Order: sequence, then structure tokens, then C-alpha cells
Amino acid sequence: MDQDYERRLLRQINHQNVPEGHLSKSGYASCSPVTVKSGDRFIPTRAGSNWSINFHYANENCWSPNQNQRSKDAGTDTGKDAVAYAALLRNELLGAGIETVHDPHTDDRRHTILTQDTHSLFRYTIHTKRVPFDNEISPYSLSPLSNKSHKLLRSPRKPARKISKIPFKVLDAPELQDDFYLNLVDWSAGNLLSVGLGACVYLWSACTSQVTRLCDLSVDGDSVTSVCWNERGGLVAVGTHKGFVQIWDAAGGRKLTSLEGHSARVGALAWNGEQLSSGSRDRVILQRDVRTPPPVERRLQGHRQEVCGLKWSPDHQHLASGGNDNKLLVWNSSSLLPIQQYSDHLAAVKAIAWSPHQHGLLASGGGTADRCLRFWNTLTGQALQSTDTGSQVCNLAWSKHANELVSTHGYSQNQILVWKYPSLTQVTKLTGHSYRVLYLAVSPDGEAIVTGAGDETLRFWNVFSKTRCTKESKSVLNLFTRIR
Repeated sequence: MDQDYERRLLRQINHQNVPEGHLSKSGYASCSPVTVKSGDRFIPTRAGSNWSINFHYANENCWSPNQNQRSKDAGTDTGKDAVAYAALLRNELLGAGIETVHDPHTDDRRHTILTQDTHSLFRYTIHTKRVPFDNEISPYSLSPLSNKSHKLLRSPRKPARKISKIPFKVLDAPELQDDFYLNLVDWSAGNLLSVGLGACVYLWSACTSQVTRLCDLSVDGDSVTSVCWNERGGLVAVGTHKGFVQIWDAAGGRKLTSLEGHSARVGALAWNGEQLSSGSRDRVILQRDVRTPPPVERRLQGHRQEVCGLKWSPDHQHLASGGNDNKLLVWNSSSLLPIQQYSDHLAAVKAIAWSPHQHGLLASGGGTADRCLRFWNTLTGQALQSTDTGSQVCNLAWSKHANELVSTHGYSQNQILVWKYPSLTQVTKLTGHSYRVLYLAVSPDGEAIVTGAGDETLRFWNVFSKTRCTKESKSVLNLFTRIR
């Protein structure tokens, strides 16, 4: 090593290690500050380096797949205690100086990981400013823990969210079909639950628990294949096995009209104001205004197999359709051809849900051969995220108040999962159905859900809270923010 460079390096080290009080009393106070001259080589300085802490920081963000899998279960009380205990050990053994414990499963976890300081094993400059060391133990303290650890233990902790794993109500649903392509359960804005059982449609009042039979199609030799309430909750559309779509007045108990046009069963229905969209096994989507005579209709042809999922966006501008051809299509209100087509799924796409929190965000789920949840930015046509759920995805629904969604599953686990978005961590897992959980509906207040399965039961669960999420982005630069 060059002798001049070695002398300069030793002078810098001595200047760093001398306390400020000694500098002021000695002759160094009158001298000009020491200037750091860079050499021609990047030689790391070893003075003042705590190798154990630096090595720990350099590797703390390198998560293995197993660690990521285990981190999904850290939302429980035991997992949060383990995180606090690990922070306490880092304070006492490594002098990390952690004062608060951050929840690793909050919505902005991905943002904090990207913005946190990065640490390196080596430093190529010497920090001449002395940092006060306030992690020392007071001589009058009876606790062996440092001041930072005391602040860590006194820091407030967010109470754990409790979701009951037992349904608060179970109803018998005889003749509820075990058919993946049907949609036989829907919950109205008037707190009425409509269920298609065999050839009949029944209405159950969540307020009075009264059950009434709305219609019986056995007289015509037909059966119910789908039900869907309009937004106001006064009209219910009923799709039949023979391809008819009937509009019923729930309060009066009378049929208003019967729409023809399909040549096979109607398994999917979706209202958009006064317009009704219907998807059939004949691969055609028909859009009709219930206020106009029946011949007026729009025919949307894009699927090559049965249409099994239909959902209108919250702004009433786009229709998403899923089919047995593994395609997810997006249509606008004027074109007869799809404006977007997504082909990443490997099985039928029945589960479709538009986010009520982020404009243009669409979620979809695939069948048994796919088992994936996928998210799409329909404003740019890009795929956002995906996760393998481990079983057939039958239904999806977003929470009205928080950035969460629930999914129901079939083969092979028959479970109900609640997800936090965008971290895609599981909030809870609910089990109880012995068959595929094919049907899902959300209550008008957005707090409860009802699930139906081929085991001929309807189960009611409290999964969402009414507290509105406060972390929604309001930036005008956000792609999901609407510009009015």
C-alpha cells in the first residue's frame, strides 16, 4: 500500500475516534477540517464497521420461497409475537435499535420494502459526524433490556382481526345443483336472497327469515339455471335450461316478461341499469333493454364455448365475460367485438369481479386445471399479479369497504379464502362445505357472505368489516384514479 495513502487513512480514522470534547480542547480546533482525498482504488474502510449487523442487514430482504410461504401465516397472534420477539433479539444481540414493530402484511408492505434504506457490507467513505449512542442501559434501571427494547415493548400493537370460522346461519337447500357453470344464488339490495332449487326460485328474507316461492318452471318442463337481482332490488331475472330469460317482480310475485333468443341454457346474468346481459351455452351474449320490445337486442360473439361468467364494471362502461374456452373478454357498451382478450387462464373462467376501489382493476379465477387468481389493469391491458390457490376457483367478490376479496373453491379443498390486496396474503381460511363451493353472494351492507354447494346447504359467514379502508390512493397520477 502507498505510504502517503496509508498515513491519510490513519489520520482519518484517528479523527473519527477522537471525541468532540477532546477536539475542542486540543489544537485541532484551530485547524482547518480534514479533507478526504479519494485514491485510485475503491478500498473498503474497516474502521467502525460492525460486521455482524452489516451482514444481517445485507441479507434481511432476501426472502426464500419457504420464508414467503411461512410469512403468510404471520397474521395470527402467535406470528405477531414471533415478529416482536425477533425484533427484541436484534436489539439486544445486534444493537439494531428497533423501536416499533411493523405489520409485514399491511397493504403498503411492498411499498415500504422498495423505499427502505439499503445496507451494504462495505463502506468506502468514513462518516466523520459522531452519532450519539442512546441505546445504553441506565445504571438505575432494574431491567436488563436497553432503552430501545423498552420502547419496542411499549409500542402500541394493532389488535388482531377476529373472523369466525363457524357460519352464523346454515339453511337447507334441497335440489341445489352441483354444476360449475350455473349461478343460482344472489342477494338483493332489499336484503332478499334468491335461490334456484330445481325448477323453482325461492326468496328468503334476511330480516324476517320468511321463505316464499317466487316461481315454478316445472309446469313448462323447464329448470332454473341462473338468478340475478337488478341494482334496486325490485326485479329478479331468471335464466332457464331451455334458453329463456324471465323477469319477475319480487314484491308482486308476478312475471313481467319472458325473453327469447338463446338456443341453450342461460347460465350467467348481469344487470346494467335497465339493461340485462345474458350468457348461454350457445356461446352468445345478448344485451337487452327490459323497457323496449323483445326484438331489440345486441349480440356479442367472441367465446368459442359456453359463457359461464358475466360482470359489469362499477362505472357501467365495460362488461367482463368468462367462458369454458379459458378466455376472459372485456366489452364496451357500443362495440360488438371485445376490446380486450386475456388468455392466460388454463381452465374455464367463471369467477369474475371488478374492484370497487380501483378503477379498471379486474380479478378472475380459473377452474381445476388452472387454480389461479389473476388481476388485470383493463385501462392498459396489462396483467398485474397472479397466485396459485391450490384448487378450482368458483367465485370471487370484493369487499365494499376494504381492499380485500373473497374466493370460493372446489376441487380439491372446498374452502373459502379471504385475501388482502395487493399483498395477496390470506386473511383467513373457512371450511365446512363437503362439496364444491359453487355459489357466492355478498350482503347489501357488505359485511356478510352466503355460500352454496352441492351438499345442499347455504352457509352465512361474517368475513368483512364495515370500517372503510383509509389507504386508498388519491393521487392524480394513479392509473386507477378517474379524471372527471
